[in-house]
Amino acid sequence: MKINFQYKIAIIVVLFGTQISIAQKKDENIGTEVVNVVKAYTPTISDAFKVKETPSINDDDNSAKEAIQYSIFSFPVASTFAPSKGKAAGVENGAKEKLFSNYATLAAGNYGTINADLFVTQTLENGDYVGAMLRHLSSQGGIKDIELKDNFSNTAIDATYGSKSKNISWNGDLGYQRQTYNWYGLDPSLYENLTLENKDLLLNKIDPKQTFQNIYLGGRLSLGESVFKDAAIKFSHFSDAFSSSENRFLLKPSFQFDVMDVKLKTNFILDNINGSFQKDYFNGKEMKYGITNLGIQPSFQINKDDFSVNFGLGIFYSIANETLTSEAKNKLFIYPNITGSYKVVDNLMIAYAGAEGELKQNTYQGFVQENFVVSPTLAVSPTDQKFDLYVGLKGKLANTIGYNIRGSVKNEDNKALFKNNTYDALNTNTSGYANGNSFGVVYDNLKTVSFFGELKADFSKNISFGVNGSLNSYAIKNEKEAWNLPGIQLSSFIDYTINTKWYANAKVFFVGERKDQLVIKATNIQPWNTLPLLEKNETVSLNSYFDLNAQIGYKHNKRLTFFLKGNNLANQNYQRWLNYKVQGIQVLAGANYKFDF
Repeated sequence: MKINFQYKIAIIVVLFGTQISIAQKKDENIGTEVVNVVKAYTPTISDAFKVKETPSINDDDNSAKEAIQYSIFSFPVASTFAPSKGKAAGVENGAKEKLFSNYATLAAGNYGTINADLFVTQTLENGDYVGAMLRHLSSQGGIKDIELKDNFSNTAIDATYGSKSKNISWNGDLGYQRQTYNWYGLDPSLYENLTLENKDLLLNKIDPKQTFQNIYLGGRLSLGESVFKDAAIKFSHFSDAFSSSENRFLLKPSFQFDVMDVKLKTNFILDNINGSFQKDYFNGKEMKYGITNLGIQPSFQINKDDFSVNFGLGIFYSIANETLTSEAKNKLFIYPNITGSYKVVDNLMIAYAGAEGELKQNTYQGFVQENFVVSPTLAVSPTDQKFDLYVGLKGKLANTIGYNIRGSVKNEDNKALFKNNTYDALNTNTSGYANGNSFGVVYDNLKTVSFFGELKADFSKNISFGVNGSLNSYAIKNEKEAWNLPGIQLSSFIDYTINTKWYANAKVFFVGERKDQLVIKATNIQPWNTLPLLEKNETVSLNSYFDLNAQIGYKHNKRLTFFLKGNNLANQNYQRWLNYKVQGIQVLAGANYKFDF
C-alpha cells in the first residue's frame, strides 16, 4: 500500500512537468497581426448599465454550510529554553528612617534664653493612646536702651487621651499655659529730660509685669459611617494678674448626608464668651462683656470633570448679653460661602474664586496672643466680615515649581485694631500699663484690597525654596489710619539637606511701614515737680523691617541631633510695636533626642 502511494505521487509530478514544457513551447511564436481602428469608440449613457443596489445572487455555494467541528491535537514538546530572570532598573533607595514616638529638646542661648520641649505618647490596647506635651521658652531680656524689665516666659503643658478604630475615634485634652511679659515700651520723651534722680523716681514707680494663665478642657469625636460626622467641644478659662477673667465655651458639631448623589454638609456653631476687667483705662470702673454667637453653615459640592464648586451659606445670630461697644447688640447676620475651581490646563493652571463671609468671635485671649502688651482694659466685640471676594490662579510652572497668585477685596465692619494707649499725667490709674506703654483696641469699618503671590520650588530632593508676599491697601471709615496694619509683607525660606548628617535652613521676612498714634498729656504737677509741660498728639510711622533666621544641624545618629539657631542675624533694632524694640542677634545651641518606651 505504501509503494502504490509513492508511484502515484511520481506519476502526478511527471505529468505536471510535461504540461509546463508544452505550454512553454507554444508560447515561443504567437505571430503578429495589424489592427486598423476605423473610428474611435465614443461611449454614451445608454451603453452604461446600473449595478443593482440589491443584486440577485444565484450561487450554488450559498447552500447551507455544514457545521465543522475543530479539535486540537496537542502533545508535549521538550524544550531546553530557559528564560533569564528580569532585573529591575537601578533606583537609588535611601535607607528608611526609623520613626520614634517621643522626643525631647533642650537649648540655651544669649539673653539668658532657654528653650525646652518634651513630647511623649504611648499606644495602649484596643487602639487607645495617651500622650503629654511640655513646652517652655524664656528669656532674661537685655534689650539695648530699654529702661524697664523686658524678660518673658511662656510655659505650656498638655495631656491627651483618645481612641481610634474603624468606625469611631475620639480624644480628650486637658491643658494649662502660663505666660509672663513686661510693658517695657515707655516713650523716651517721658524721662530723657529728667535728672537722674527724678528719672529713677519715675521708673521705680512703674511695675511693668503682666502674667497670663489659661486652663482648658476639650475633646473631639468622629464617626465613620454616620450622618453625624464629627464634633469638637472646648472650654477655656483665661485670666491675668489684674483680676481679669474670661470664660469661653465652643461647640462645633458637623453633619453630612447624600441627596441624589450630592453631598450635603451642615456645620453648627455655638460660641459663648463672658468676661470682666477690674477697671477701665481712665475711670477705674469695672468692665464686663458677654456674647453668644449661634450659627449654621449648610453647603453642598458639585464636581464635574475639571470643574468643582461649593455652594454654601452662613447664618449667624449674635446675642450681646453685656455690651461694651455700640456695635455689640443682638443681630442676625447672613454670609455667602461660595468657592469654585476650574482646571484650565490639568494641574498646570487652576483658576479659582470665592465669596466668603463670617462672624469672627474676638476674645481677650485672642488679642493677647496677637499682641502680648495689650492693657487689661479692652472692649471685646465680634467682627462682622461681610465678604471676602477673591480670584486667583495656581498650579505648576514645572514638575518641581508651584505657584499661586490671588487678588481679593475684603469688607469688615467692627474690625479690631491695636492702638497705643494715651499717657495722661492726670489719670488716676497708676497701674504699670497706664504710662503710654500698652495698647488698646479700637473698632472701625475697614475695606482691604490685597494682592498675594507665592512660589515654591524643589530644585532637587535636597533643596527646596519658597517665597511669598502680599500688598495691601486699606480704606477706613472713622479712624485716621488702619493702625498697625502693614502695607506690604514678604517672606522666604530655603531648606538644604547637605548630606545624611548635615542639614541647614534659613528664613527671612519683611514687614512694611505701619502707622500708630502717640498721645502724651503731661504737666508739671507730678510728685517730682520737674517735668515740663509735654503735649503730643501725632501719627507715628513705624519703619519697615526685615528679620533673618537660620539654623544648621548635625545628626549624630538616628536618635540624637545637635543644632545651632540664629535669629535676627541682621541685628535689626526694629520696633514690632510702638516703642517696643526687639532683641538683637540671638544665638541658640541645643540638641534633640528621639526615643521609644
